[in-house]
Amino acid sequence: MKVVVLGAGLMGKEAARDLVKSDGVEKVWLADLNVRQAEDFASALMSDKLDILRLDATDHDRLREVMSLGDVVINALFYTFNEKVARTAIEAGVHCVDLGGHIGGATDAVLGLSEAAEKKGVTLIPDLGVAPGMINILSGYGAGKLDRAESIRLFVGGIPVKPEPPLNYNLVFSLEGVFDHYTDPSLVIRKGKVKEVPSLSEIETIRFDGYGELEAFHTSGGTSTLSKSFPDLDTLEYKTIRYKGHAEKFQLLVDLGLLSRDSEVTVGGQQVKVRDVMREHLTPKLRLGDKKDAVLLRVIVKGSKDGEEAYYEYDLITEKDPKTNVTAMARATANTISAVAQMIGSGVITKRGVHPPETIVPGGEYIAEMKKRGVHIIETSSETAATV
Repeated sequence: MKVVVLGAGLMGKEAARDLVKSDGVEKVWLADLNVRQAEDFASALMSDKLDILRLDATDHDRLREVMSLGDVVINALFYTFNEKVARTAIEAGVHCVDLGGHIGGATDAVLGLSEAAEKKGVTLIPDLGVAPGMINILSGYGAGKLDRAESIRLFVGGIPVKPEPPLNYNLVFSLEGVFDHYTDPSLVIRKGKVKEVPSLSEIETIRFDGYGELEAFHTSGGTSTLSKSFPDLDTLEYKTIRYKGHAEKFQLLVDLGLLSRDSEVTVGGQQVKVRDVMREHLTPKLRLGDKKDAVLLRVIVKGSKDGEEAYYEYDLITEKDPKTNVTAMARATANTISAVAQMIGSGVITKRGVHPPETIVPGGEYIAEMKKRGVHIIETSSETAATV
């Protein structure tokens, strides 16, 4: 298969790295406006399979020309491009996957193109990162093993292995995105009803081997499409994992209005947005740099099977790869989108149209593919617990 990767940022480059290693992939194009960044990566990778292309994604004709080279397109551009890329994929007749962007309705816009994609005979899968993405696939896999799924609880965190005060946090994606997740309301299902709860709320203790006691709290965007895919759930919630005390510190910033999108002040006769100042001030202080990060994940699906209460739980702990220096978040995210793109290209996934990950990606095959890449997802269940 031939694959085009749009965007030579961290996730795009790591997806390309995985693709060139795969026997089933014969050609990879990495396309970006910043050709130098992509070429430096290609020089270090030294693969005959990889070519670099210059792409201004705002140029529709050029975008279509580049995308038409592949059987499958991996969209690793900023999420504001997701609808445009999805429409262009349908126009060009190529399959396409993206990293998501449930904030601002980007994923809903892509899902709305399903009829057009099906008519064109192509498959589009949005939201293929970690959260959303990996958690959706595992939720769908666990729910599919039950006669009835009643509860899905999701916990994910990208955290430093060695936290540094005062926030005990380092950036694994943009701080603007973190601010959005901490300030927008979180969608949940409670007692069968869809509702919103404040982000940073309902803090609970959660434990992972080697990390001791951590905290988990509501943040926006994490439940993504799950409330629509599983509308009959009694309970659905997503919480972000951090070191203890993190939520309280950010709640203070929220309460003071320092993360508000609209709050402005006048300094030296110039109007500035307080949120912009916070972002620019904190970003250099929170960069991960050479430090080691970890991704912690837990998906718990409960319901009934054969007339009995049953559950399936999926756990992941993955850390930065010391050999390649690839961050844990990049390993988990880029390997997810690459593995699923290859499932489409190789014919493992044959359903056409636009589908969220939980309804189309085969969970067993996905877990096996991630294991090949050193990302180990552990399943436990009421069945395995009963045999211990």
